Amino acid sequence: MRIELKAKLKLGNLCEHNMSTETETTLKSNFRTEHDSMGDVQVPADAYYGAQTQRAVENFPVSGWNLPPALIHAMGRVKYACGIANRDIGKLTGSGKNPLTDAQVDSMLAAAQDVIDGKLDDQFPIDVFQTGSGTSSNMNVNEVIANRAIEIAGGDRLALEKPIHPNDHVNMGQSTNDTFPTAIHVAVACEIQAALLPALNRLWETLKEKSAQWDTVIKIGRTHLMDATPLTLGQEIGGFARQLELSIGRAEAALKAVLELPVGGTAVGSGINTHPEFGHRVSVQLAKDTSIPFLEAINHFEGNAQRDGLVECHGNLNTVASTLFNVANNIRWLGSGPRCGFYELALPSRQPGSSIMPGKVNPVMCESLMQVAARVMGNNQAIVLSGSAGGQFQLNIMMPMMGHTTLESIQILSGGVNAFVDFCAAEMEANIDVCASFVEQSLSMITSLNPDIGYEKASKLAKEAFQTGKTIRELCTEQDILPEETLREALDPMRMTKPQA
Repeated sequence: MRIELKAKLKLGNLCEHNMSTETETTLKSNFRTEHDSMGDVQVPADAYYGAQTQRAVENFPVSGWNLPPALIHAMGRVKYACGIANRDIGKLTGSGKNPLTDAQVDSMLAAAQDVIDGKLDDQFPIDVFQTGSGTSSNMNVNEVIANRAIEIAGGDRLALEKPIHPNDHVNMGQSTNDTFPTAIHVAVACEIQAALLPALNRLWETLKEKSAQWDTVIKIGRTHLMDATPLTLGQEIGGFARQLELSIGRAEAALKAVLELPVGGTAVGSGINTHPEFGHRVSVQLAKDTSIPFLEAINHFEGNAQRDGLVECHGNLNTVASTLFNVANNIRWLGSGPRCGFYELALPSRQPGSSIMPGKVNPVMCESLMQVAARVMGNNQAIVLSGSAGGQFQLNIMMPMMGHTTLESIQILSGGVNAFVDFCAAEMEANIDVCASFVEQSLSMITSLNPDIGYEKASKLAKEAFQTGKTIRELCTEQDILPEETLREALDPMRMTKPQA
């Protein structure tokens, strides 16, 4: 029996050996050999990236999350601006080692533009949770641009010798330590400008419009979730609109927090191996390309080492998220019911709300935005920790995660707000009769009688009204508390919505 088992194992091992040999031959035909300072690496045959990228792919099989496209495109922008600066300074075509021709420089810039335009998005396979400086992704971009530039120039991008080199040319005058955080700042600012601010403005405009539309709809106020004095639905929604207006200012402040760019500091902030004008020139070019007023870091040692600007930026996003959670939750409460809740707002029906309760419809858009806000608030904790504990001396080593997380927050805030506008805020309607009925039933109507009868007597009447189930108006009429005209004026709900001289 043992002999038979050994024979089966031997046969199995032989089959496995034959299969692996066949597979190995097939795999080799799908790969090419690339070389870096640590030796040879097998890279997918058609990939534009090279050895250092492949090492990182193998080293970090962590999450399956790649860097966001917005960050990859921003890295392309940074490389393009660096190429322009080095060209204009005369470094790329100068007398140094392996100078480029003008045509090769043009090819390098064209390759960077391809990255900016998203034409090479599938060439950036490295996991977010990689080397903390982002060196792997910086070299990924350098390799892709170099090989694509060689191809544009008519050369063989698969050759081992690189006439346009990822380090010597694409990364000239740079370090990951200054260019990667620069790219994060550029990506974050561009996404706030292009996506978040327009979304917040849409919600603000929508709420302002609803506020004006409902300015004469009387409803009851609530404090501590208990009945309070009346206000108009327009005033209530106007308060939400003001929250959004302030959120726009906070998003603008978030953008402003990342305007200083570390580029030009190279490895530790000293600017070793780069031209004194390099950081300024790159910042000016990026400002020109994006229409965002970027500027060179005032202190490159701070610019390289600390990510306080990103922490400040996300802190403002966190406040925006808190506001959105609050607004969405208030609207959810106002739409509760339809028979056993407030139901002062009729929210649009988007989908069936229950797998067991027929006809049930839930405030799904409010819930979606609240979940978005909760995620952003959780992200903020990761950003704060990374900013405070992730930076030692001349470098923060949490940057890929910080960039990914901040961009995720901007993306989901923008998407969540736009969906909320389209499928909830723009279509919600006032239930005028429901609002009016709550007002008449409220015991807090007695508040307006304080100047005429005093707090103590008003308090006794409120308790009596509650015990008897009568309205304040009914009780005061029965007991002839005030002359009819005075009572009518005092208990006018609209009059209660504004100060009285």
